[in-house]
Amino acid sequence: MAEIIQRDGTWTFDGGTLRLVPGRDKGVSLLRRTLGELTVPLAAVAGVSFEPGRKSGRLRLRLREGADPLLQAAGGHLTDGGDPYQLGVDTDRGGVAEYFVDEVRNALLLDEVPSGPTDAYLLAGPAVPLSVQAGDGTASFDGEHVRLEWNWKTEEAKAAAGTRSMPVDTIQAVEWQPSAGLENGFIRFMLKNVPATKAPPKYDPHAVVLWGFRKDPLMALIAAAVQARLPHPGGAAAARGALPRDAAAPALAQAEPPSAQGATEDDHDALLRRLRELGELRQAGVLTEEEFTSAKQAVLRRM
Repeated sequence: MAEIIQRDGTWTFDGGTLRLVPGRDKGVSLLRRTLGELTVPLAAVAGVSFEPGRKSGRLRLRLREGADPLLQAAGGHLTDGGDPYQLGVDTDRGGVAEYFVDEVRNALLLDEVPSGPTDAYLLAGPAVPLSVQAGDGTASFDGEHVRLEWNWKTEEAKAAAGTRSMPVDTIQAVEWQPSAGLENGFIRFMLKNVPATKAPPKYDPHAVVLWGFRKDPLMALIAAAVQARLPHPGGAAAARGALPRDAAAPALAQAEPPSAQGATEDDHDALLRRLRELGELRQAGVLTEEEFTSAKQAVLRRM
């Protein structure tokens, strides 16, 4: 087992699961503290790295695309401090962080975990019920209905529409954008049988405007909890079928020994990626078992 304990949080890896617990330090973001402990299966992990710094370093866990509804809903808009898959590391704990990285990478290699997108969520998303008061309204979600209630800051035209209650099975998509600079953020719900509107969020009765205040990022948790209950965006892509046999050629070429390849490619991360790619090609039926074994041995010799 590998474990690293910091003021920013504690990460533990038992060989098959990563347990990420946010710290109680006042510098830990409200979003991470509200989200709480995360249990991440190894199958959801695409990679891990440690970035040392002069004053502190950072552990970064990279998940497979489509594995986590929070990352799907956030669309890359989470800040470093609000990202639950990053951990601040003190300079004197750099060795522990590097050991943690090695343990996760070795497990990914041994389990032949693919690094490509998933066709289903591998994490459950934030626990419900959730209720967040921010901007011009309050958004609540109990797992079945989204409820939007307005406050005194709401535009009169939108407030006149009254409280909105939307069953989750009527929601087609959810969009969350944090405020940036002078631009307000928002959370918006698109319904299946309601034409898309061009109205700004301040006038849209299915949106809450966010002005960049302390609780605004918590709306990402509402978005993620809803996203977890919508059809997975990669579901259709999974039905594409197997790749053609000639798709194996690039992977087999990359697995050639050093005499056939430039030594500049012989870095550990690249070799791990190639092993995962070979595993994906075998699972897709592109490589036979014999071809996979031969290519895998060629890569291992270079490690």
